[in-house]
Amino acid sequence: MQLNELMTELERRGSEQTRKIYRNQGVQCAMYGVKIGDLKVIAKKIKGDQALALELFRTGNMDAMYLAGLVANGGKMSRKELEGWARAASSPMIAEYTVAWVASESPHARELALEWIDSSMESMACAGWNTYSALLAVRPDSELDLDEIEGLLRRVEKGIHKAPNRVRYCMNNFVIAVGGSVKPLLAKAKAVAKRIGKVEVDMGKTACEVPPAFDTIAKIESMGRVGTKRKTAKC
Repeated sequence: MQLNELMTELERRGSEQTRKIYRNQGVQCAMYGVKIGDLKVIAKKIKGDQALALELFRTGNMDAMYLAGLVANGGKMSRKELEGWARAASSPMIAEYTVAWVASESPHARELALEWIDSSMESMACAGWNTYSALLAVRPDSELDLDEIEGLLRRVEKGIHKAPNRVRYCMNNFVIAVGGSVKPLLAKAKAVAKRIGKVEVDMGKTACEVPPAFDTIAKIESMGRVGTKRKTAKC
């Protein structure tokens, strides 16, 4: 499929109802309002078309950018391309999911995550925390720097309640990711989760809530899934 055909297809599948949902979730850029389930159906049709994925992202249209993330192989993207994606991601859906998922596939994932975490841009900092969380979900523990992750847990504990709004949400998710994905750090993640307690985040005009880190980790533990790795962070 060509880019113009895809954009026509996205426009056809969009709806005002879905656009309203996305606006309530913080999306401010251009969009057609295509349901995620429909985007996944389209993604199967263009699976493996890396060039088309890059074209889709460059449109600046939220639906196209999300679709690009489902199709793109982050392992084939340059550091410069991934940095460009992170800078262009103005909405939580793209910064916290699309960019993080794709970046986690890159050999530069860890370095980029750490660089973005330090960014003064809220969206880029969110992309950084979620990229590291995605990395924990897919990389074997033997390939992770446990001391570095412990340091990030301490950073979350010290600064989460003073961090920008969406960064608080992503920091909280990071604690959950450590507890759920990195078995050697389960106890430390639970301890940090307990100490940080409830995390307040303005979720906009949605019914979404911040998952309590300690309870979420405990649930994963009760299911016997701590340390279970995934093939991909995309879902």
